[in-house]
Amino acid sequence: MKNIDLIEENINNLTQLWKTVGTPFLSYHKNDTFEYCKIENSGWPNKLWIRKDITKNDLPDIKKLMQTYSGLVLPHWDIYKTKSYEILDAYGFTVKTEQVAMALKLDQKFTLQNNLSFKRVSNEQDAKIWSDLYPNAFGYVISKEILIHNHNDVQFYLVSLEEKPIGTFMLFQTQNNIGIHGVGVIPEMRRKGFAEEIMKFALNLSIDLKADYALLQASAMGKDIYTKLGFEDLFVIKNYVIA
Repeated sequence: MKNIDLIEENINNLTQLWKTVGTPFLSYHKNDTFEYCKIENSGWPNKLWIRKDITKNDLPDIKKLMQTYSGLVLPHWDIYKTKSYEILDAYGFTVKTEQVAMALKLDQKFTLQNNLSFKRVSNEQDAKIWSDLYPNAFGYVISKEILIHNHNDVQFYLVSLEEKPIGTFMLFQTQNNIGIHGVGVIPEMRRKGFAEEIMKFALNLSIDLKADYALLQASAMGKDIYTKLGFEDLFVIKNYVIA
């Protein structure tokens, strides 16, 4: 698959995930310019996105909505080579976080150390454990209701060491590709190789699901692990908030 196709697939997987989880809550909305999802009592996804390059004409409506619904984040895909992010900078938007969109062709399985156990979330009890654990790794909440309403469409996994939950991840399939999201390990269990082991399990599972490519959006903290596993950079995502 060409890079331009992988770029489109990466954005499509991410935005379809947001749309999917927001729909059961009637929280997904779309107009001629942008789409957004804001779920009450949850720190995620709460995104407003636009599937074309941003122009000055788009910003008044976007800014008004983001001021109305506090907590919305605007991701800007740096793929158009127009420096349109400079428009956002000039209109009072501030970069909250940056990520790197990445892809890996799935052609061989990884060897696991078998120190960790993995359980797909399928009931309210496990959804609560997952939801309680997630903020320790990421600093924001994904409500258990999101898991309860979406566990058929999104695979949420709870990761444990000696029966103690220590981490999370999600899989979301679009066409023949799988997005790997929310890979997190609680702070006291970091730097022990567990995040890499989680990724290897998730990649092996993706191969079992007949996916051609794995897609993700890496934070600065996780990027080295993904590069080590063979992921290639596609583009940068700057996540903007209203200053």
